[in-house]
Amino acid sequence: MSRYKRRYGDRKDGRLIRSLPAFNKFIPYIMPTRNDAHNYYEESFLVGNVDKRLRQLRVAGYKGIGLLHFLIAAYVRCVSMLPGINRFVAGRRVYAKDTIEVVMAVKRSLSIDATETTIKVQFEPTDTIMDVYLKLNEKIDEIKTSEGNNNTEDVAEALSKLPRFLLRFAITILRIMDYFGWLPQSLVNASPFHGSMIITDLGSLRIGPIYHHIYNFGTLPVFISFGAKRHAYELNRHGQMVDNKYVDLKVVMDERIADGHYYSQFLQAYRYLFAHPEILENPPSKVVEDIY
Repeated sequence: MSRYKRRYGDRKDGRLIRSLPAFNKFIPYIMPTRNDAHNYYEESFLVGNVDKRLRQLRVAGYKGIGLLHFLIAAYVRCVSMLPGINRFVAGRRVYAKDTIEVVMAVKRSLSIDATETTIKVQFEPTDTIMDVYLKLNEKIDEIKTSEGNNNTEDVAEALSKLPRFLLRFAITILRIMDYFGWLPQSLVNASPFHGSMIITDLGSLRIGPIYHHIYNFGTLPVFISFGAKRHAYELNRHGQMVDNKYVDLKVVMDERIADGHYYSQFLQAYRYLFAHPEILENPPSKVVEDIY
């Protein structure tokens, strides 16, 4: 990205991809919203190797490092190899995102009455799982120890004070501005609807994952939901009964940013990292840039 000079048609949060085939440029006009373009995917991943490696990292001093950190780190690593997953559609055009931004909801405590907010964490494609651990925990601790609102809550509170007809008008204006990429950077930074991926940890609530829609407003192209770990007694290739531990993931994707083959390569790389989690402890040897 350091060699790239901004051009007319680029946005503050991404650059227009000009070399896409004509069909790919045409698709956002056939499916103008993300709700039109939802693809649903689910898979169960063996987590035995991941659990073992995470235990070793906790012993090494990374207190509380867990599956959430691994899943985000694996996503960041896959984007470093397959950057097309980090695209988004806005204004019926396809853009390559400049940064890797992960959004998630956080409750200030696990009580029913505790307030919920969102955080957005920016990562580099060279980040290791330890980098992800430090950056994510810093944001979470900031929310849990703060008694005041964060930027997202401040914006929502200000808008909610408007009369309904003015609020509807304001949201319409925001949608138009977002369509053309005219939203102020401060609003984009505060928005939980703008980012690379949104993830929810339903395992912390001791339930399974859900298919969660992605939002028509904003730029988020992927929603990942994962549930509590579960055990399954299965026969191995030698006919012996073994206790395998799985985590179930459900993913909702915007099919307009990449074709099925590209998504399959991404998911295969994701699966490979479950089998070889130690890879995430070192930076990638090479970072691939998206097409221009």
